[in-house]
Amino acid sequence: MKKLSATIEEKMQFFAENAKAQVENGNKAAGMRARKASLELEKLLKEFRKESIEAAK
Repeated sequence: MKKLSATIEEKMQFFAENAKAQVENGNKAAGMRARKASLELEKLLKEFRKESIEAAK
């Protein structure tokens, strides 16, 4: 679960950097990277939820 948390943190930082580049600089490629990262984050967060529920049992 620690590894998953670290992966989520890395991906969130990557998303934030690219989203900021799109918003502030109008960088379209950064927007594409941010959208892709958001989809990957969604999967990782669902996995975290699943693991967290199992750990709580």
